[in-house]
Parts: sequence; structure tokens; C-alpha cells
Amino acid sequence: MFRVSRDKPAYLLTSVTHKRLPIFQTDAVKQVVADAYDEARRNHGILIFGYVIMPDHTHVVTDGRRDMAEVLRYLNGISAKRVIDYLKTNGFESSLAKLRIQERGNQHKHSVYEHHPNGFRITGESALFQKIQYLHLNPVKDELVDHPDSYKFSSARQWHGRPIEDEPLITDHQKINWRA
Repeated sequence: MFRVSRDKPAYLLTSVTHKRLPIFQTDAVKQVVADAYDEARRNHGILIFGYVIMPDHTHVVTDGRRDMAEVLRYLNGISAKRVIDYLKTNGFESSLAKLRIQERGNQHKHSVYEHHPNGFRITGESALFQKIQYLHLNPVKDELVDHPDSYKFSSARQWHGRPIEDEPLITDHQKINWRA
């Protein structure tokens, strides 16, 4: 169980795509990111309490057992590799060209994320709940859906007790030990 406090903070991590390109526009690519987050969660002991994958950025609320930079490195590193591999495997050359940042001979280097992600340290329950609500309202604010539960690549349904059968990423929100 996790109880947020000054000694055991949570983090709101925001990662913006390279040049704010809508890399995560399709459900297929969003699922690649969700699967990569699950891989990072399972392999590196990261709790993911909430998330949303928008077309040009992601928000993740996670526990603070690891250093914020380390959590970002796992989440962004694994998801970037998986997205690049997906684009290469499926022949999305024009998308890869937009992400290309360096060329040496036939070797290309690509960037999925901007190199300055934003991290916010959360030390109280009300702030944790506020940040969860903020990320769940992102798709509504951007007019992608009318209700947070309607956006598939978000943890909103899980928080509202209405998960779908093929939930893209199961969160650890039930491991939060709320005060009475």
C-alpha cells in the first residue's frame, strides 16, 4: 500500500512529444505506449496510479519510491523505443523522418519526446487527487470527448469504478492507502 506524504511523495510526470507532433494520434500507437508503461511498471517496480495518453503528450501519476528522473527514464525510454520500433516495423517512414534528429551514414537517431519533461512532486492527498482529476479532464479540455470516461487511453474509468474489459493499462490506484 502507498500513502502519500512529504517522505513518500507521488509524482505527476508530463512528457511532451518531439516538436509537439501528434505522435500518439492513433489508438494503435497509444496502445504501444500503454504497453510500454506496463512493462516499465512490472520490470522496475513502479506504481502507476493514473495516466492519460494524449496525441502530443502524456501525463502519469506514479509513486515516489524511485527518483523522479529515474522513473521518467524508464517510462520515456521504454515507450520511445517501442514507438520507434512500431513505426519501423509498420513502414511509417514519413513519421520516422519527422522524428529524425541525427543521421550518420545509414544510422538514424530519432526522438519521440522533448528532452525536458516536467515533473511535479506531490506530498498530500488533496494534491494527489487534484492532479488525478487534472489529467482525467485533459481529453475533455482538448475537446476529444465530452466525458473523461469516454476517452479510452486514460485511467478515468478505473477511478470511477467502471473499467472496460480491454482496459489499455491497469493502474495501481487501489494500492493508495487514503487517510480516513
